[in-house]
Amino acid sequence: MPKIFEYFGLVFFVYTEDHLPIHVHVKYAEYENKFELLYDLGALEIKGRRVRSKKSLPSTQRKEAEQFIRAFDKSIVEKWNRIMVYHLPVDFEKITKKLK
Repeated sequence: MPKIFEYFGLVFFVYTEDHLPIHVHVKYAEYENKFELLYDLGALEIKGRRVRSKKSLPSTQRKEAEQFIRAFDKSIVEKWNRIMVYHLPVDFEKITKKLK
C-alpha cells in the first residue's frame, strides 16, 4: 500500500491489489474513505465512497481531501498509473503548504 501524499494529517495511498476506476484512499486517524477520480470531457468529478468496516472521514477532513485531490489530480493519476499499470515505485510527497 504505497503512501503517495501526506497533507496536514491526511494520508493518501493506493492499495496495490486494487481496481478501476482510478481512485485514492485517504486516512485520517481511524477514519478512511476512497475517492474516485472521474473525468467527463476534461472536467473532474470526485466521488467519495465509504470503505467497508472503516469510519468515514469527518466532514472537515473530507472537504480538505477533496480540495487536495482537485489541486493534485494529475499527480494522483500519474502515481496511480505508475503503481497499478507499470508496477513501478513512486515518490512519497509531504505537502506542508496549505492550499488556498
